[in-house]
Amino acid sequence: MEQHRALIDAHVERWITALPDDPLYAPMVYLMRLPAKRVRPGLALLSCELFGGRAEDAMDEALGIELFHNFTLMHDDIMDASPLRRGHPAVHVQWGVNTAILSGDAMLLKAYQLMAGRTKVIGIFGRCALQVCEGQQRDMGFEQRNDVTLAEYTEMIRLKTAVLLSCALQVGAAVADASDEDRARIGAFGEHLGLAFQLRDDVLDAFGDPSKVGKEQGGDLRAGKKTWLLIRGLEREVQEGGTVLREALAMPADQRNVRGMISALETLGVRVEAEAEIERHNETALRSLGSVRATEERKRTLRALAALLLDRTS
Repeated sequence: MEQHRALIDAHVERWITALPDDPLYAPMVYLMRLPAKRVRPGLALLSCELFGGRAEDAMDEALGIELFHNFTLMHDDIMDASPLRRGHPAVHVQWGVNTAILSGDAMLLKAYQLMAGRTKVIGIFGRCALQVCEGQQRDMGFEQRNDVTLAEYTEMIRLKTAVLLSCALQVGAAVADASDEDRARIGAFGEHLGLAFQLRDDVLDAFGDPSKVGKEQGGDLRAGKKTWLLIRGLEREVQEGGTVLREALAMPADQRNVRGMISALETLGVRVEAEAEIERHNETALRSLGSVRATEERKRTLRALAALLLDRTS
């Protein structure tokens, strides 16, 4: 992945230097140059190689995936009123909301331009991009509801997060002319990997080491955000007659006893259940990868990446 990230970073820089010197593009340059792991474009390159292609063959498509991902971040920060992105001022803080919206729109169009060279690729990308937007709308809708179910939450994170990982892998496979069957298999690998990835984020927010995670412990709980942990915790509390979580949520956010909420989740067994759910999605992902018609040698890096994402502490 480090080699692929270097390739992607170099391609990003070439793309940036070709942009016009215009205020519309300055926010794009700023956001694309912030420190990033480049996981999604890296998956596109790895998938292309998995099916016998060269990483260099999928560079534009990988860049398109990364542009789309950053477009969603730019607009998400506006919707969430987030002041920071990766430790730096968010685009709407730096340039204002109107410019951030317009620059994000232009970034989306730039992504489509990069995907337009192959009919199969643009079809995959169009379907997945729309699903990501559907996921974001569901996430916003959950803020107004107190009856979100685990099934609804899982579908939301599938659309908002997992679909783009699946898209990156399917796009790389399409560039390498993989069969429709193998493209579906590698897509399923990405989808379940994405679900495990997001659930790991939920667990780390509540139970991770703040010095490694890089944010306040239990920030999602303090905000009352509907995560897998909180939804399941409330279910378990009703079953067992507890009140800690519900009483905390009835209070203003700045008065909530987050440590008490975390302790309640632990006592209710929610952390153990969440870890089991992460492992279930990971196993499903690996089974899908195992069914892909490619050599084990080529699958090794993707298996290692899955293990890295599953076991991460930040």
